[in-house]
Amino acid sequence: MPPTPEPVAWDVAERVATRVARRTDPHIDWATHRRLLVDFEEVTAQAEELVAESTGLRSLAGPARADVTDRNGWIRANITSFRRLLGPLLDKAGKGGRSLPGVLGPIGRSAAGAEMGMVLGWMSGRVLGQYDLLFTEEGDAPRDAVYYVGPNIVSLERRHGFPPREFRLWIALHELTHRAQFTGISWLRPHFLDLVEKSVAIAAPDPRQVMDAVGRMTTEIRAGRNPIAESGLVGALASPDQLETIRSIQGMMSLLEGHGDVTMDRAAKDLIPSAERFAKVLRARRESVGGVARFFQQLIGLEAKMRQYAEGERFVEHVEQVGGPELLAIAWVGPENLPTVEEIRAPEQWVTRVRGLALTSA
Repeated sequence: MPPTPEPVAWDVAERVATRVARRTDPHIDWATHRRLLVDFEEVTAQAEELVAESTGLRSLAGPARADVTDRNGWIRANITSFRRLLGPLLDKAGKGGRSLPGVLGPIGRSAAGAEMGMVLGWMSGRVLGQYDLLFTEEGDAPRDAVYYVGPNIVSLERRHGFPPREFRLWIALHELTHRAQFTGISWLRPHFLDLVEKSVAIAAPDPRQVMDAVGRMTTEIRAGRNPIAESGLVGALASPDQLETIRSIQGMMSLLEGHGDVTMDRAAKDLIPSAERFAKVLRARRESVGGVARFFQQLIGLEAKMRQYAEGERFVEHVEQVGGPELLAIAWVGPENLPTVEEIRAPEQWVTRVRGLALTSA
């Protein structure tokens, strides 16, 4: 049988994303790029040690690898990661004998590629750093990387007069916290990928499911509520089972993002006296988008992700006020200890639940 075509025309996605990114792509010269390479190689190694000392989480995947890139490089890296994620799902779909003409037809594939390109192109202008957890593994050596989007970082530094070395270390601390989470907690990465697989599992379109979702969205609109504010369009169109999985991902990511923000602000307090100002500017940057751009953020679920930072940070701070880092460490014991979205917003519920679990197992 001929190989199953991929669900997204990735060449279209890259062309569209590159075109969108190019509209506002700031230029940096060779000397500035070289300085970024040297700085991020140094601050990445420094941040790795600081994160381990602050959190008790130490990566089991060897030294971190820093990769300074531009917007187009970030786009290509993410397309590679998405293809890697969707590949096994397509194989399963093909082996299961499922026919997916609506998804895989040439027009559908190109449309999906254009949509993906719009999202990646727009996001490439806002992202500063990213830990790529969709890495491949060769033997016992994971090939992961921490990406830093150089032009975006330099643009922010110049616009706000940030001390470059401090700002670069501060960014590295957040991304290295994520690396410590996913490579220092053995079950976390496979659990996350399992949840993602469930949320994007490829299946033939179900018209009844789509009509039910449209009905729910109409009800929300009539009640004066925004049906895409919570989880984006994907969440609005998801089945109840898919929505439960999406909400599990949201609870988990709120914890991880909040933990990353708390760590980046305190792991090197003496080395980054401007940390409070950095946090204030980036918080305002996240909240400043309005109009069509705000709607676009809601549509792709990015606004929900932005809320994860603030809600997750409040959760971590509350838990540590109640029981210190030792209480928060219970979250890293197993998937059953991860907070739900509801518990992220009401941390005392999580504290009560995990303390109950501890008493039951004792």
